Amino acid sequence: MSLTGFIKKQFIDVLEWLEPDDGTLAWRYPVADNEIQHGASLTVRPAQAALFIDQGRIADCFGPGRYRLETATLPLLTNLRHWDKLFASPFKSDVHFFSTRRQLDRTWGTATPLSLRDREFGAVRLRAYGTYAYHVADPARFFTQVCGSSERYDREQLEGQLRSTLVAGLADVFAGSSLPFLDLAGNQAALAQALQARLAVAFAELGLALDGLVVENVSLPDELQKALDQRIAMGIVGDLASYTRYQVASSIPDAARNEGGLAALGAGLGVGQMFGQAVGAALPVAAEAVDEVAATLEKLHALVGKGVLTQAEFDAKKAELLKKLG
Repeated sequence: MSLTGFIKKQFIDVLEWLEPDDGTLAWRYPVADNEIQHGASLTVRPAQAALFIDQGRIADCFGPGRYRLETATLPLLTNLRHWDKLFASPFKSDVHFFSTRRQLDRTWGTATPLSLRDREFGAVRLRAYGTYAYHVADPARFFTQVCGSSERYDREQLEGQLRSTLVAGLADVFAGSSLPFLDLAGNQAALAQALQARLAVAFAELGLALDGLVVENVSLPDELQKALDQRIAMGIVGDLASYTRYQVASSIPDAARNEGGLAALGAGLGVGQMFGQAVGAALPVAAEAVDEVAATLEKLHALVGKGVLTQAEFDAKKAELLKKLG
């Protein structure tokens, strides 16, 4: 090298990264054609790491602290360069800084419903979404598997890959679980724990640690949700015969108050009996008992009209008769 070229060459004596708050995960120090001064100062701030790369080979990695760069603090680089203990010349090396702070409140979700087989519902399509948090835990692995020698690598470049990994893990957890959909959807905390455990290895392979995961919602597509709502409603109604009996018993007092009402009710009971036979379940209350109660209520209601019974007395007797119908 000529004397003029040597004079123009700049020697770096301070290496540090003033990390911006913009989601940058990795940043390469702009060494360019310059050389790092032997004995230079390296400052690694909290929640940062620095990695030396020698001709594409990973050398020394530094956590938070302040270091004087010399052969004693660069053992791997010293070995790669075959330096002796007296080496004191400037040297070239790529230096990459990494943000190891936790990336919080990242969102994930199923872009399209997952088709799965459920023990109770058969084939179902599920949707889910939530949040997660992670950080760069292994800078060397993150360098080799993700960012490489990029001048700058931010979390937005990684989000698509991580979301796909999360959804794939969700499908595996659902498929491998013996619990039906309703139990999984009703215990989202346990589902999140199972999913986080399932994804820990996949994140570690990228040099990341999955610090937390929340499942905020698990749902069915609208058309399947309507079908589920109907099933839940039938469960609340309960046995069809009991429900029919309740409807018939509730209609008797109103029919007794209206002229011709009991006759219409009798026709309705006939239809109800036919329907019950069609579904294979007869009304548990005998038709004779219904007729008897209807006739008694009609007579009692007539006594109220004549002033023999008060409305309160009629209501009390009505409640007693309906209770017998069950």
